[in-house]
Amino acid sequence: MSTGTTGTAAEVELAIGGMTCASCAARIEKKLNRMEGVSATVNYATEKAKVSYRGDVAVGDLIATVEATGYTAREPAPEPAPGSEPGEPADEPDALRPLRERLITAVVLSVPVVAMAMIPALQFTYWQWLSLTLAAPVVTYAAWPFHKAAFVNARHGAATMDTLISVGTSAAFLWSLWALFLGTAGTPGMTHPFELTIERTDGAGNIYLEAAAGVTAFILAGRYFEARAKRKAGAALRALLELGAKDVTVVREGGREQTVPVGELRVGDRFLVRPGEKIATDGTVVEGSSAVDASMLTGESVPVEVGAGDPVTGATLNAGGRLVVRATRVGADTQLARMARLVEDAQNGKAAAQRLADRISAVFVPVVIALALGTLGFWLGNGVDLTAAFTAAVAVLVIACPCALGLATPTALLVGTGRGAQLGILIKGPEVLESTRRVDTVVLDKTGTVTTGRMTLLAVHAADGTDEAEVLRLAGALEHSSEHPVARAVADGALRKLGALPVPEDFANVPGLGVQGVVEGRAVLVGRERLLADRSMELPAELARARAAAEDAGRTTVAVAWDGEARAVLEVADAVKETSAEAVRRLRALGLTPLLLTGDNRAVAESVARAVGIEEVIAEVLPQDKVEVVERLQAEGRSVAMVGDGVNDAAALARADLGLAMGTGTDAAIEAGDLTLVRGDLRAAADAIRLARRTLGTIRSNLFWAFAYNVAALPLAAAGLLTPMIAGAAMAFSSVFVVVNSLRLRTFRATG
Repeated sequence: MSTGTTGTAAEVELAIGGMTCASCAARIEKKLNRMEGVSATVNYATEKAKVSYRGDVAVGDLIATVEATGYTAREPAPEPAPGSEPGEPADEPDALRPLRERLITAVVLSVPVVAMAMIPALQFTYWQWLSLTLAAPVVTYAAWPFHKAAFVNARHGAATMDTLISVGTSAAFLWSLWALFLGTAGTPGMTHPFELTIERTDGAGNIYLEAAAGVTAFILAGRYFEARAKRKAGAALRALLELGAKDVTVVREGGREQTVPVGELRVGDRFLVRPGEKIATDGTVVEGSSAVDASMLTGESVPVEVGAGDPVTGATLNAGGRLVVRATRVGADTQLARMARLVEDAQNGKAAAQRLADRISAVFVPVVIALALGTLGFWLGNGVDLTAAFTAAVAVLVIACPCALGLATPTALLVGTGRGAQLGILIKGPEVLESTRRVDTVVLDKTGTVTTGRMTLLAVHAADGTDEAEVLRLAGALEHSSEHPVARAVADGALRKLGALPVPEDFANVPGLGVQGVVEGRAVLVGRERLLADRSMELPAELARARAAAEDAGRTTVAVAWDGEARAVLEVADAVKETSAEAVRRLRALGLTPLLLTGDNRAVAESVARAVGIEEVIAEVLPQDKVEVVERLQAEGRSVAMVGDGVNDAAALARADLGLAMGTGTDAAIEAGDLTLVRGDLRAAADAIRLARRTLGTIRSNLFWAFAYNVAALPLAAAGLLTPMIAGAAMAFSSVFVVVNSLRLRTFRATG
């Protein structure tokens, strides 16, 4: 990594540990930016800090500042080169283990504690001491991350959800210890009767162990599932890097071929690319000609014909002949590696949604602590004995830590994501949902999203006196022997209509132009118009008009001739999905403005847009341009949703306010998106936004009621009238309400 030098800016990326919420990231960012010559952005989701620094600052100084703030920092391991085996980070499998162990401990020990407290029939003679034995490890070991985070936050004068959990569980547990050892709660035969009476008590016979243990278990469960989702934050980059070739055949002096790992390739090396292989790195063709399928990177649906002197891009697919390529860029300089950086930059620049519970806690915690202190002071000032005054103050803290708060987000998300999975919609996490409420513009990638992503035979124009079935039989038979994507489209179209094709008696590929051969005793040519012109055959006027009209609409045309005459023109293009027009109508009904964004040429893009009812089209854009388009729309004040399926869409999906990835697309796009549509049906995008909005609404109502019941009980607690049964009933009722409210999401239905 770079180190600071006077007057020269340097950059470093630090892996940050110990963050528990978005406010932690904001705090670290604030501290780093206070340093002289330092500019930093910290991302809670990816747990990374991107720091630009100059002057006398060194990386060690940056790490020391982060550690002084109460967190850990280190320089992350370098990303592997594209095509090399990235594998899993060595420490990643262990990252969730401590949290998982704490969760299992909390659940196993909390269930009997809660059951004994809520069911009088289970309260045997010494039940309270068993509760203490079971609850102690939960409140100390299992809840340790909350206590630690609360301490760090307190050092910086901040309060978050962790503070609320720590204060509430600690108050409940410590009070229970006092009641058991110094009060009357430890006497044999003590019970919590099932009665809802409001009366003043000194609290000496009350224990709140079920509150302390239950809250810890519920909130640990929510944190565990959130951590599992965060663990995949870097998967989009790994998916991109894995797209490249792993090995490459280098052509040494004297024509000797040697297979080496792609990481050993150097600029200037000549390497061989056989038909069907991925091109190992960016380079220039020095021998051979072929069709290269670059749709994975560019979104261009039509294969690009290349020959000597033409540039090619790493990770694209050689669909035709044998090529020898000279490497011009390797490793981190390749287009694939640059795209990986685009995705990472987009993820880093995307502000992490502040968790609703943290936002509420930031206000709620100081208010509750102030109220507890005020309650203590009020009763002491009014001559009430110390025990009764402390009972009221602690009751305020206990009732302020609602068990339902831990259930509010996880239950709604669990039911919402479960229902979504049934409908082919995968929601990545709670932070995704906030964006669905705000989006007003939806940017649709063309290839593979609005269209099928495959070349398809759309029309056959036969000359007068020529039978269409005969055209398909002869052209399809010849094209069936070719691996070119356009040829495959013709052959597949002929097979669909005829069911079977004859076998050519002779076949030859004409590089860059088409194919020729003998079928059923006839000399057949299929390919570009120039293939026919080179053999002194011209298209009749009606076929020339059909070819011109098709090309004006952005379609690829294929000429067919046999026995010395031009007989037909075939239209091939990336076909629009049957459901796309309806999907666009549904997106408009949700208040979204659709926009078509593609790397394809403008004629093709406008033709597709007309077919599905989209008015705004941006065509002929490179992957980095897609990110710029999204940023420009955001700068105009729009909240942007992006729907795509290719590697070329990954960075834009990550940059957009809401990324929807087609599950039929590449892993890189799926990992970069916020929502994944398992089906290749664009109508699922409208359903996904509706479901996400409904799930967000459920979470918000859950949070409201989780606090409302407890806030309503605060005056009783402050008045010293709160009994353990009322506290338990309020907690149980709010929890039941939250679960039932979340279960309503199971009734969500997809439209149409």
